[in-house]
Amino acid sequence: MHLNRREFHILAGASLLSHALPALNAQKHNAQSTDRPIGYCIVGLGRISMDHFMPAMAQSSQSKITGIVSGHPDKAHKMAAQYGVPEDSIYSYENYDEIRHNKGVDAVYIALPNSMHAEYTIRAAKAGKHVLCEKPMATSVADANAMIDACKQSNVKLLIAYRCQYEPTNLRAIELIRQGRLGTVQAIESANGFNIRPGEWRLNKKLAGGGPLLDVGVYSLNACRYLTGEEPEDVKGYWSVIDHDGRFDEVEENLSWTMKFPSGIVASCNTTYGANMDGCYRVHGSKGVLDVQPAFGYQGQHLKAEFSDKTSLDEPNPAKDPSQFARMGDYFSQCILQNQTPKTAGEEGLRDMEWMSRIYESCGLRL
Repeated sequence: MHLNRREFHILAGASLLSHALPALNAQKHNAQSTDRPIGYCIVGLGRISMDHFMPAMAQSSQSKITGIVSGHPDKAHKMAAQYGVPEDSIYSYENYDEIRHNKGVDAVYIALPNSMHAEYTIRAAKAGKHVLCEKPMATSVADANAMIDACKQSNVKLLIAYRCQYEPTNLRAIELIRQGRLGTVQAIESANGFNIRPGEWRLNKKLAGGGPLLDVGVYSLNACRYLTGEEPEDVKGYWSVIDHDGRFDEVEENLSWTMKFPSGIVASCNTTYGANMDGCYRVHGSKGVLDVQPAFGYQGQHLKAEFSDKTSLDEPNPAKDPSQFARMGDYFSQCILQNQTPKTAGEEGLRDMEWMSRIYESCGLRL
């Protein structure tokens, strides 16, 4: 199976690394004293793994690629040669469970279509390997719970790849809000989407689980949660298909939803597969407004803010891909080495799955 993946996320300069990941700095000496870096087995050779995660691991001193799982032997051998992976550490999907015997593999990075996340997470957990799984975590709440349970039963760690929660510009936005620079937050607006090409696996309901909400709308949903520091108390969604060109026979083209938080903050979000949206958000407060645009891409994050005292901020982030993947991978390596629960553990992915399920239900759709 040829496995494409979402092209998303972010990373940037290291200015907020100590603020975002205190454990990473506090335990730096311990990490350097280990005999070897944490070994990752790449499960699925699609765009996100080959173009982003694997190059990032090649730049890391704390993480290393030590295994490959693919249904394409030629591609797998080519990538193995490029990253120094031994021939006996190349696996197919059929003999994937044999990773349990590979002492060089500490964790897996799952970059498969959404509907395959649960199976390969659970199989990795049963093999005694930690799991870094791309998002959305799964295609159902039940599968998300099963993934969490399997990892707990096997005493392995599970991190869902919410890169924005480790990315300096997004962390800066959270910091400004928590410091009260915007005053009392009243409302948030966010959007994320792209014009999808025919034939993408994301248009297949069985593989994707849903349309743009699961794929790219989840960024806006998660952002509203980490910006407010709250869980919504109510959601309402609307969906549509405008382009009847065969692409959207199985999944929605457009989806918009609103959320109300316990503090009274209201949020409105849009996602689409029918137009290019530069993933972004705007936060309105009683003392100012903050914009991050783009917010969710692999690079180029840019924060701007204007305050009622006539001051302003203009903070572009110069970091380049794949720095955000290296940051996230090394953070997970530290969690493994120091036996710490990841910031974006399975429960974080589960909460988004629960809210997306409720959004779909309000639209009259089902995951």
